[in-house]
Amino acid sequence: MTLLLPLLAFVFASLLIAGAALAFAPASATTIERRLGEVASAAARPLDPDSERESRLLRTIKRIGTTAPRSIGEMGKLRKRLVTAGFRANEALIVFFGIRIVCALGAFALFVTPLLMRPSLFKALAACGLAYLLPSILLARMAKRRQHRIRLGLPDVLDLLVVSVEAGLGLDQAIQRVGDELQAAHGDLSDELRLINLELRAGKARSEALHNLADRTGVDDVESLVAMLVQTDKFGTSVAQSLRVHSETVRTKRRQRAEEASAKLGAKMVFPLVFCIFPAILVVTIGPAAIKFIQVLMPMVPK
Repeated sequence: MTLLLPLLAFVFASLLIAGAALAFAPASATTIERRLGEVASAAARPLDPDSERESRLLRTIKRIGTTAPRSIGEMGKLRKRLVTAGFRANEALIVFFGIRIVCALGAFALFVTPLLMRPSLFKALAACGLAYLLPSILLARMAKRRQHRIRLGLPDVLDLLVVSVEAGLGLDQAIQRVGDELQAAHGDLSDELRLINLELRAGKARSEALHNLADRTGVDDVESLVAMLVQTDKFGTSVAQSLRVHSETVRTKRRQRAEEASAKLGAKMVFPLVFCIFPAILVVTIGPAAIKFIQVLMPMVPK
């Protein structure tokens, strides 16, 4: 064990030096991309030191992420989860791999060196595993929060779609108008609607663009909305009437979810009451009586 820790420290230092050399090595592709970006931007402004430092850090994380081992199945699931969380860039997956490796190596280095506590190989490996899983946990929470925001903003989108369609706009123009109007209130849904409009302009069929919306969001209410719009377009029924009925259905579902959450509140409050509030109440109410009881009865006890 005494020989293993110096050996691991030497290996980690070697990997750290190699990573630093790889990060700060001249890369022709990166330089060319930066020059092309500077030429393409008409009103290019000089980068401040903070943004330049962030871009350098991002390039370093990308280089680390390109060397990460990966599997095809895991890449598909992670890419879908990143899209659900709102990260649709092509390099988002590489950046995620780089962040995961940086977190794991940083936690291992923190616990294998005597910075916080006595070095321990077991604690270092455990911290490395937890830090490796931490980005995936945070990404899942971000995806759920975004889905929740989309689910809350969907009734407002349906109401505006009904008003726009009844005012004489087509469904494509109504989607574009609603996406522009809801940028401040519901930014996530607005971005998704604008992406539908871009796909329609690129030549995709409306049904395909709507199905892509359901795949990106992963929200059941959006999937039912997409199915309703596709069936309405296929059978030629009234879009405004279908949207109005579906809006009422979505609002009923949201009210039922609120009632369900309020019904679960009593059961969720049992554990904080029992373990946090009741002990303090018992100490405050029974404590003085117990102290007085001991003071009165202790002199009566025979010694």
